[in-house]
Amino acid sequence: MIKFLERENHNQTQKRMPLQLEDELFPSTPGKFKVDQRGAHYFMNRQIHRCFASTSTMFLWALFLIALTASYLSFQSFVDTGSKYFTASWGGIQWEKQVRTSAQIHRSGGMSVLVTGAAGFVGSHVSLALKKRGDGVVGLDNFNNYYDPSLKRARKNLLESHDVFIVEGDINDFKIVSKLFDTVAFTHVMHLAAQAGVRYALENPMSYVHSNIAGLVNLLEVCKAANPQPSIVWASSSSVYGLNEKSPFSELDRTDQPASLYAATKKAGEEITHTYNHIYGLSITGLRFFTVYGPWGRPDMAYFSFTRNILQGKPITIYRGKNKVDLARDFTYIDDVVKGCLGALDSSGKSTGSGGKKRGAAPYRIYNLGNTQPVTVPTLVGILEKHLKVKAKKNMIEMPGNGDVPFTHANISLARKDFGYKPTTDLQTGLKKFVRWYLSYYGYNNGKPVN
Repeated sequence: MIKFLERENHNQTQKRMPLQLEDELFPSTPGKFKVDQRGAHYFMNRQIHRCFASTSTMFLWALFLIALTASYLSFQSFVDTGSKYFTASWGGIQWEKQVRTSAQIHRSGGMSVLVTGAAGFVGSHVSLALKKRGDGVVGLDNFNNYYDPSLKRARKNLLESHDVFIVEGDINDFKIVSKLFDTVAFTHVMHLAAQAGVRYALENPMSYVHSNIAGLVNLLEVCKAANPQPSIVWASSSSVYGLNEKSPFSELDRTDQPASLYAATKKAGEEITHTYNHIYGLSITGLRFFTVYGPWGRPDMAYFSFTRNILQGKPITIYRGKNKVDLARDFTYIDDVVKGCLGALDSSGKSTGSGGKKRGAAPYRIYNLGNTQPVTVPTLVGILEKHLKVKAKKNMIEMPGNGDVPFTHANISLARKDFGYKPTTDLQTGLKKFVRWYLSYYGYNNGKPVN
């Protein structure tokens, strides 16, 4: 009993200790004072003990800190998302407004067209022609560096000066292609985006599979699910004729002997598009282009690189076939190809599917777009020498096994019959126009660079 009373008295003393210590630590009258070290130590322990007296209190503090951190991160994520929505290269209110404005139709019976590869050679010309006649046009291009991207940027600037908006993105990006169709109900797709060039496949074969096969399938997947489904016109190639020796090349000829990976991917594209037409009712037209040339062309093409090297005094390499036979190509001027593209769009017919379900047969067509007048490569060089007024330094060598074919020659009777395709520009006239553009664009005066 005595021990119990002593313990109670001790506890009461402990409870009153903080007030006594407060008076000693902070006296009312300034001056020297001596702190009871034992009491101060006891006081601090007591305060800590009060703050974290139990495990549950510490747990609550931890929960509070976690909740505070989570709230901050959520807010930051919201701010970042909102910022991206308004400032991203695609998506957002301003972006959607630009897409819809560019897609507006300004003629009776017009169409709204998504042009892939719009900053490319053929794509830029087709986009401009569509816009000039009053159709709605939205471009899509990834501006890759297969050749000088500055030329693609220059084409983009030209198109934007004519109110054609080009979205920077890849056809393999399902989200961006889907977003475009969510924003605009395109009536047509002009699919010109592709990895071009025969010889580059030896260096980077996967780029052809990525663009020409995977990219095509991605685009078709979006188109099949669209409601309404668009009609599709796309760029195949005369390369699909491969090792065919029958001339001129007809759409009914065999195309199962490709001579290059590029040709094989284009042939695969024809089989893939047929499948989507058959299963999903997509209206699809494939165009086999024959060596397209002209202003704003591709620097990897022979006529373009010949022009550059001749002006710079560098030798050019001219390939020959077996037995020293000159290579020949069915060179087709860009304006004629554009007329063929527009004719194919205008006559494409409608897709019959809805939301990915076929409701009837839809048109499936393939056409040659050529000039029907093959010209040998040495003749091409002679015409360039005439217009440039400079003699070329020539190296004549046998054609290596790099996928090139000895000649191309288009039979265009089917395109003429179905939508009035009729090329009117011969190589002499077309190269003259190209040279005039080249000298102006690259700043040459009388064959010399402008300082």
